[in-house]
Amino acid sequence: MENGPLDRVEGNANVHRWSEQTQLEKRDSISVGFMSELSDYTRISVTQNNLQELKEIWDQWDNKTKQLFYGNYGDLPYLLDVQVDKHLFRAFAQFWNPVYSCFTFGEVDLVPTVEEYTALLRCPRFQMDRIYSRAACVPTFWKKLMTVTRMSEQWITARIKEKGECRCISWVALKDLILTHPDETKKVDVFALGLYGLMVFPRALGYVDEATTDLFHRLSKRVTAVPTILAETFRSLGTCRKTGAGRFIRCAQLLLAWFYSHF
Repeated sequence: MENGPLDRVEGNANVHRWSEQTQLEKRDSISVGFMSELSDYTRISVTQNNLQELKEIWDQWDNKTKQLFYGNYGDLPYLLDVQVDKHLFRAFAQFWNPVYSCFTFGEVDLVPTVEEYTALLRCPRFQMDRIYSRAACVPTFWKKLMTVTRMSEQWITARIKEKGECRCISWVALKDLILTHPDETKKVDVFALGLYGLMVFPRALGYVDEATTDLFHRLSKRVTAVPTILAETFRSLGTCRKTGAGRFIRCAQLLLAWFYSHF
C-alpha cells in the first residue's frame, strides 16, 4: 500500500537544524541582531459561546443517535466537556510568537501540528490528502442551509441575518430545528453544524456564519478541515499578539486540549 503523508515525517531535531540553517543563510528573521517586536502583554478576550444547550441536547440523545453522529462526524462532542480556563489561556497565549507561528517557552518552540489536531478532532472520515479549500463557485448561503437542514427556501431566508460583514443564521433557529426535525439524519447534521459554528469557528456569538456553512458543506466530501482550523488559530493568535489586544475567535477548547496533552 502506498505510504501516506503521515509516513513521511522527519525527526524534530533534523527539521529544527535544517530550518535554523536555512533561515540563517537566507538572512531572515533569525539573523544576528533581530528583535521580535511584540507587546509586553496582550489583553486577549476568550469570550466564547455558551455551549450548555449543545451539551444538554447531546446528553439527551440515545446511543443510536450518538453512533450516527460518530459515524458521520467523529467524536467532536467530547470537546464540550473541555472547560475554557480563561486565566490559563491568556497566560500561555503570551508565549505565541507570530514571527515563527509557534509558542516559545524559553528555549523550547512548540506548535500544534496537523497530525496532532487530526488526532484531537477524532474524525476517522477525514482524508489527509483531501484538504478543504474554498471552491471558485459555491452554492449561495441559503442553498447550503437548505442542503444541511432540508427546510424550505422561505424558512431559511426568513432566518438569515446580517452580523457585521457576514451573513449568519442564529443558534436559536438551529436549536429549535434539532429538537423538532422529523429526520434523525438531518437532526444530526444540524447539530454538527451548530458544533462547528459555535465552538470551532465562533466568529459571531450566538450565530453560525456563512464561512462555516461553506466548510461544513464540503465535509461530506471527506475533506479534512484541520489545516484550515490550524491556520485560523494561528491567524487569530497572531493578530491579538501583534495588536496587543483582541478576541480569540477560534476553537479555544481544541487549543487547550492540545496544550493539556503536552503539559
